Amino acid sequence: MQLSMKCSVAVHCLIFIHEAGGTGKVTSTRLAQSTDVHPVVIRNILSALKKAGLITVARGTGGAELCRAPEEITLYQIYDALEPDGLTALIGIHPCGKSPCPVAQNIKAVLKGPYHKIENAIREAMESVTLADMLEDYHARTAEQAP
Repeated sequence: MQLSMKCSVAVHCLIFIHEAGGTGKVTSTRLAQSTDVHPVVIRNILSALKKAGLITVARGTGGAELCRAPEEITLYQIYDALEPDGLTALIGIHPCGKSPCPVAQNIKAVLKGPYHKIENAIREAMESVTLADMLEDYHARTAEQAP
């Protein structure tokens, strides 16, 4: 099982948007080149981030910008913008309710509590990480790589 890769692409885009601030328009074409992801996928990701109120995108000519400070954007907000039912669907339960087996009849109820705890733990962990945290890590890594 893995979380959607759209989330990592979105974080990549948000870091790029932040870092490019004022150096020219950040378009889906520029982001596609940076992420090595098709521009249509980038536009869909940007649309979801815009709908969630994390970025603005200029009509017509394009150009994405953050509309919140990086400290105010959590990893969970990014993920939730792209995968609104993502955590609930992270761990699925196989369909077996029609079986006459007593285990099959009760497994969904048995797993509901533990799965809910797991979802909450993941959500809390993702809410504790901000875009600012990821930018700080990015800056530290690029500083280490500088000659």
